[in-house]
Amino acid sequence: MRSTQQLSITLPNEMADAVKAKVAGGEYATESEVIREGLRALMARDRAVEKWLREQVVPAAMSLEANPASALTPDQVRGHLAEKRRTRARARNA
Repeated sequence: MRSTQQLSITLPNEMADAVKAKVAGGEYATESEVIREGLRALMARDRAVEKWLREQVVPAAMSLEANPASALTPDQVRGHLAEKRRTRARARNA
């Protein structure tokens, strides 16, 4: 039994050109390899998001549910975000 399946896909011209350019530039031997690599990257991103949700978001939500008084006020959140923007701006200008 085959371990692969042949598919026919339709891409916007810009994406099709990018795939062909990767092959023409020698980065990949075939268009299929380019698509497979893109799908591997997508699957890795999906796994990372799932891990983040499972390991960080869910525990934080459960902690907040158990202790609602620990929640930040909207003003505290805005202040924290403003400080992060200032820190990043200083780093870019350094």
